[in-house]
Amino acid sequence: MTDIWQDHYRKLENMYHKSAQINAFFKPELKIGRMEAEVKIPVRTDFLHAAQSVHGAVYFKALDDAAFFAANSIVTDVFVLTLTFQLQLTRAIRGGVMTAKGRVLQNLGNQIIAESVLYDERGKEAARGSGVFVKSKVALSTEIGYA
Repeated sequence: MTDIWQDHYRKLENMYHKSAQINAFFKPELKIGRMEAEVKIPVRTDFLHAAQSVHGAVYFKALDDAAFFAANSIVTDVFVLTLTFQLQLTRAIRGGVMTAKGRVLQNLGNQIIAESVLYDERGKEAARGSGVFVKSKVALSTEIGYA
């Protein structure tokens, strides 16, 4: 793997951690590799619904982010966008750290198909999702935190 790719991954991670304002609330951790990404989110009580399990919105955040950055890992010029995303919730998460692992399934040029799987702290699958990601017209630049 060349330094150019590693530089791209670190710039995407930096953009995610410092420029995506929503992450101030969720406090996720992102790690990107070639055609893959991992998002970890520590569960807090303010993520829980009335039945004391993590709300599906947090599942979606983790799954979409992991698949999204797996897709953007192979696009070096522009920001990608989520066109569609489907998810299946299979297990309640009540605490610990949630980990979503995303990977690219197919690169169709203008569209990228990626999937992600969400695990609870014990490594048990809690959800999975897949989506289609498309190239936007937003350049990966210092203006959006890609630095």
